[in-house]
Amino acid sequence: MVRFAVATALTLLIAAQPASAGDRRAGGKLLLTNGVTSVEGAAGGGLASWAVIAGNETRDGIGGKVNATIVTLPDFDLESFGGAIGVNDRLELSYTHQSFDTRAAGVALRLGRGFTFKQEIYGAKLRLFGDAVWDQDSWLPQVAIGAQHKRATRGAVIRAVGGKGDRGTDFYVAATKVVLSRSVVVNGTVRFTKANQFGLLGFGGDRYDRRRPQFEGSAAIMLSPRFVLGVEGRTKPNNLGFAREQKAVDGFAAWAVTRNLSLTAAYVDLGDIATVRRQRGAFLSAQGSF
Repeated sequence: MVRFAVATALTLLIAAQPASAGDRRAGGKLLLTNGVTSVEGAAGGGLASWAVIAGNETRDGIGGKVNATIVTLPDFDLESFGGAIGVNDRLELSYTHQSFDTRAAGVALRLGRGFTFKQEIYGAKLRLFGDAVWDQDSWLPQVAIGAQHKRATRGAVIRAVGGKGDRGTDFYVAATKVVLSRSVVVNGTVRFTKANQFGLLGFGGDRYDRRRPQFEGSAAIMLSPRFVLGVEGRTKPNNLGFAREQKAVDGFAAWAVTRNLSLTAAYVDLGDIATVRRQRGAFLSAQGSF
């Protein structure tokens, strides 16, 4: 919780910095059209990586974001913090550090109370074609490809439960469209992955040990230029024999407090995690962008 508080303070500090009207880094994107921060650090929704590029920059500038997120569940806590740089609304480079606290469930899992899994995620995303916002005279979405290299800790535990490794790389293709006339945002992403529980429980397993396509979908309605409500769903591979991995869903609300600060709250259902059933709880995130 201390790391989350510090990361949140840094997010708010950056968001509070004034931007001069003549500085191209102040950006020209419409509010919230750069997305919020996904659980793995890419610009998007809470669960899904979108085709949009982090930061407020347009094609003439460099922007970025910092973020802090906590997911609190009945038996676990997930904290993450990180940042991303967006270059000319074309390229995104991101970093995220995750910490997954097993709390009292660690005793039942024979790991010890408060046993913590950690993971670092290095991401890159490239917009190929389309513009999710400005191409309103076309149904063509904004399309991007991306990769996320993940490095998990606790390799010995990962191997003990059937995981094949503690490092892996996901590849994905995302398509995002904003329909301003209907105040709607839709996204679809296909991810090629063998990550267990987003990578926190390693990669591959005793059931499957190869990348398989998984789907991430988002749909949202813009109630105002500053407020968005939406839902998401994400399938996950089921690689480990000792515990079934289920799909994840959420319902979220995102609020652009200012051009440089957005807050996201969601109800999230991650299904069963490592034999511990019905992990449903709250997702809270703060993002500062420039």
